[in-house]
Amino acid sequence: MGKITGFMEHERIEEGYKPVEERVKHHKEFVIGLDAQQAKVQGARCMDCGTPFCNSGCPVNNIIPDFNDLVYRNDWQSAFAVLDSTNNFPEFTGRICPAPCEAACVLNVNDDPVGIKSIEHAIVNRAWQEEWVVPRPAKHKTGKKVAVVGSGPAGMAAAQQLARVGHDVTLFEKNDRIGGLLRYGIPDFKMEKTHIDRRVEQMKAEGVVFRTGVVVGAAKDPLGKGSKVTNWAKETVTPEQLDKEFDAVVLTGGAEQSRDLPVPGRDLDGIHFAMEFLPQQNKINAGDKVKGQIRADGKHVIVIGGGDTGSDCVGTSNRHGAASVTQFELMPQPPEEENRPMTWPYWPYKLRTSSSHEEGCEREFAISTKEFIGEKGKVTGLKTVRVEWKDGKMVEVPGSETVLKADLVLLAMGFVSPVAGVLDAFGVEKDARGNAKASLDFVGGYATNVPKVFAAGDIRRGQSLVVWAIREGRQAARAVDEFLMGYSDLPR
Repeated sequence: MGKITGFMEHERIEEGYKPVEERVKHHKEFVIGLDAQQAKVQGARCMDCGTPFCNSGCPVNNIIPDFNDLVYRNDWQSAFAVLDSTNNFPEFTGRICPAPCEAACVLNVNDDPVGIKSIEHAIVNRAWQEEWVVPRPAKHKTGKKVAVVGSGPAGMAAAQQLARVGHDVTLFEKNDRIGGLLRYGIPDFKMEKTHIDRRVEQMKAEGVVFRTGVVVGAAKDPLGKGSKVTNWAKETVTPEQLDKEFDAVVLTGGAEQSRDLPVPGRDLDGIHFAMEFLPQQNKINAGDKVKGQIRADGKHVIVIGGGDTGSDCVGTSNRHGAASVTQFELMPQPPEEENRPMTWPYWPYKLRTSSSHEEGCEREFAISTKEFIGEKGKVTGLKTVRVEWKDGKMVEVPGSETVLKADLVLLAMGFVSPVAGVLDAFGVEKDARGNAKASLDFVGGYATNVPKVFAAGDIRRGQSLVVWAIREGRQAARAVDEFLMGYSDLPR
């Protein structure tokens, strides 16, 4: 514990943002991270609790009090070593994780929590600047070959862990670049893709082979329902080929089947899934040309869905120059402050305002879309109704129907399951939600019903956080290593 009274002397320091009028003109990151002195002060606030709930609040179990203390003592290289021991990609989580660790911080019982995420961000930025992030190739090869299908954070974590213990790993990705939804789901203004690219170079130096533009299985459409995704694979590999060539296969694809809104008028032009809209802008940012890009310029945009994906649509629409942006949420507006005695140390229910909301957005709560209205085949508006909860059921409020203008509607209501093609091709059993059914038992963890086929990440647990994907990829790597070698030195 660096400073015994630090939590009483210092207030929480938030990371800053560049001005709205400046940042909406580009798609670059705009967060102003903590400098060394600010991070030191923030680290001093950590109480080094007897039971550090932040550790268990973090899905990858980051050893948070230790790296907080080391930053306070200006031992940044050791702080990075501690962080790197549990998290393969802290530059991802330090930018886009919602920080459940901070919700679990003991200081959060009656004060502002330690800015753990901002400290993590500062540590990993320093590590890259000082060139402490280096390849760690295996000293000995096992002769075993592993295929990892899907290059999102779960696949990248699994591949890196398996390569570091000496297995020959090939990572298959259906898109034209590595990263999964990190690459083609997260906007660049939240995480620039150079962070993925330099990890790919590190992993190549560790022996991972990357194969892009390859779909495994028989799926023809990444989102289903005739979506207009432009970066679909050009080559197909069958499960039989993988079974013949590899000793184990790890399925780490995403939960990419978007939740639809089947109301009258759904077939009108101008209504798109978020995952049609967002990837196109990321491709443009990468220098690609996208024919017929979905644009929000000068349009009245309505985003249906109040979560992070909806917020990303808001921020991207503002950067396009939308005339107006409105975001719908079916549930009632949460309270601005959580009930801490009731929720701590768990994730609290409260109103969350993102940086994209601050750039310009009307937010409508307790609202439902009854119908899309259009002229000449194009959407022009939405017929909506207010809803409320009565006797445990959601009912419409009489007389509350209205029509709102809309030139572009983006559906961002979450994801219901993985696209079925890859699971069906392998013959993997599914759970009630359509995800891969894979046990988490200590012996045989992450194994599916198909011999030597494992599943981890969103394809197994459903739509979730990047930090959960990293955790699952790491744990699945250990399970695969045990399966191949009879034991494993990889962390659980």
